[in-house]
Amino acid sequence: MKSRDTLIRLKRFHVEERRRRLAQIEAMIGEFARMAADLDREIALEEQRAGISDPSHFAYPTYARAARTRRDNLLRSSGELRDQLEEAKALLDEAVADLSKMTSLEGREKAAERSHEPAERGAAISDFDLRAARA
Repeated sequence: MKSRDTLIRLKRFHVEERRRRLAQIEAMIGEFARMAADLDREIALEEQRAGISDPSHFAYPTYARAARTRRDNLLRSSGELRDQLEEAKALLDEAVADLSKMTSLEGREKAAERSHEPAERGAAISDFDLRAARA
């Protein structure tokens, strides 16, 4: 029984760890989106200041070009994180299913123990009553 409790605690730990990982990924995606939006504003301001919005123009601002590259990298990383997010959701669902199996199994075993216990007590009382009746 002690090993089952330990196993259930382990399963709960896995569920919580996967929830934390999911929250981390979601936070990173949100942060990357915020950073990309900031870079978009900076790019637009730099283009407006320079008066050139065509990245292929020879006089296009260097800072705007570097910011575009950084923004594109952030968006690409955000896409990769979305893939990891889907994988993390699947792992969380699997961990929750494992935990629910273990807890339902434990519940059934405890119910079975409780159903046997009164019968054993009843048998002990019956033996006592029989002995008293014989005496």
